[in-house]
Amino acid sequence: MISLKSPREIEAMRQSGALLAGMHLGLRDIIKPGISSWEIEEFGRDYIESHGAIAAQIGFEGYEYATCVSINDEICHGFPRKHVFLQDGDLVKVDTVVNLDGAFSDSCWSYAVGTPSDEVQRLMDVTHKALYLGIDQCVIGNRIGDIGAAIQHYTEDENGYGDVREFIGHGIGPTMHEDPAVPHYGEAGRGLRLKEGMTITVEPMINTGTWKADTSDPSGWLAKTADGGLSCQYEHTLAITKEGPKILTSQDPEFDAKYL
Repeated sequence: MISLKSPREIEAMRQSGALLAGMHLGLRDIIKPGISSWEIEEFGRDYIESHGAIAAQIGFEGYEYATCVSINDEICHGFPRKHVFLQDGDLVKVDTVVNLDGAFSDSCWSYAVGTPSDEVQRLMDVTHKALYLGIDQCVIGNRIGDIGAAIQHYTEDENGYGDVREFIGHGIGPTMHEDPAVPHYGEAGRGLRLKEGMTITVEPMINTGTWKADTSDPSGWLAKTADGGLSCQYEHTLAITKEGPKILTSQDPEFDAKYL
């Protein structure tokens, strides 16, 4: 069942999203060579809870942490680990969900550790642009397939990357994951029509090589690229409105001005 949000509910989600964006902005100052991925977890959880919110990933289907911290060839759902230390040139993705007084927001961001290689920087640039190409399709009357088609054409056809199929975006609020499913691949003009009041995530996961994932990790959570290539992800929560897509997890009001 798809829930359509009122302006009041969207505003509550915007406040939740602002808190989550603040966490990501804070991470920019601590993510550097030598820190452990556990320190990212500690910062994220402390930030969320000290601002009066709940780290909603804790306890979700048995997951134990406030954040997912995925490094280099890890696509998503990486556990924060005390024994894993970031090295210069690493590509780290931090994903979390915030529940602020019942309003949910979800955002993943990618960070270059120290000085990125040309390969890492290009992958980050392409993935970031793909996120916004998908968001541009999030207008009333368009179809879910329009979002995925825009992302897939840019990442695979124009740039030769792999557009992950196994993990996709989703509806959000009043629970963490709900309908509609929002793939980042597909065919334009196909799928569910977007309606005013929908709140969804757009979260492309893009690999330097194949789009296929290796999900054989014993944890049952961690997914890696099937060929060992790098993976990058950016994610926003957004609302479908009469004025167009409205980003609820913006970290940069100047950059996102047309979506606010």
